[in-house]
Amino acid sequence: MIPKLLESTRDLLYPWRRKIATAAVVLLICNVAWHVIFGANGLMIYSKKRSEYKALQSEVDRLQHENQELSKEIRDLKTDPKTIEKEAREQLRYARPGEVVFTMPNRPSPPPNPATSQNR
Repeated sequence: MIPKLLESTRDLLYPWRRKIATAAVVLLICNVAWHVIFGANGLMIYSKKRSEYKALQSEVDRLQHENQELSKEIRDLKTDPKTIEKEAREQLRYARPGEVVFTMPNRPSPPPNPATSQNR
């Protein structure tokens, strides 16, 4: 009984074998294409990671540039007499003998005028 059933099934499927094989190959290709585009390492993720890489690379470049500037400033503060004098004059309000340093007091902001605030 089983051999006859297999023969009848084979006889029914034999004319359809190319169509079944073609459908299976198309499904396989669609599955692979979906994984290539949307999968864990697909094109969508790749483009997202690429833009993230570019943003991080530009931040690294900016930080390296800032680090170089700060290193130069540190080196100048340790060795350059003009830079040391400039910082001492600005931050510590030092002056050379015979010089007079004027410092302006910080002006507080004027209180709001009640007459103008009521008109608004």
